Amino acid sequence: MISLARSLGELFDIFEREAFRLETLDDYSRSGSTDAYQAFIEGQNKPLDYNADWLDEVRSYVSSGRRLYRVHVLRRPLTPYLCFELGWGYITNATAGEEFFILDVTDRPNPLPDNTGDFWLFDSVTPASMRYTPDGEFLGADVLSDDQAAEFIAHRDIALNHAEPFADWWAKHGG
Repeated sequence: MISLARSLGELFDIFEREAFRLETLDDYSRSGSTDAYQAFIEGQNKPLDYNADWLDEVRSYVSSGRRLYRVHVLRRPLTPYLCFELGWGYITNATAGEEFFILDVTDRPNPLPDNTGDFWLFDSVTPASMRYTPDGEFLGADVLSDDQAAEFIAHRDIALNHAEPFADWWAKHGG
């Protein structure tokens, strides 16, 4: 069933067990939540309804027994965008059950191949490669064939094996 999906949105509608995300950029500021990011930059407080739609989705997935988790590959010092994403986004999304891990490559080589980009992997079966401009604007997602999953499973496993839980990393390096 999942192999018939043609869009990223469809994959979120039909995944059965897990959705994994690898994030590799240090700036997604032109991809979404632009108003919230601007408020963060201006030093405003996080709105009470920040990310409410996504939180509802995450709660729905988690309450039905599905796992949503991601690894972000990053270097310190954090960019202003990463301070926003981790400080507002990850902390908020975790309250709904989304899991986050950090692969900090500040003081060590990145264990992933150089050309590893952002992707989603659904049920360890269907990958979706994410495309961005150099300044963080989302261009689209390419749902790939299931026979390409092995490469993305390998990237996921490497990232997870070298990452640490976000809460532990944030306690050491965050705000």
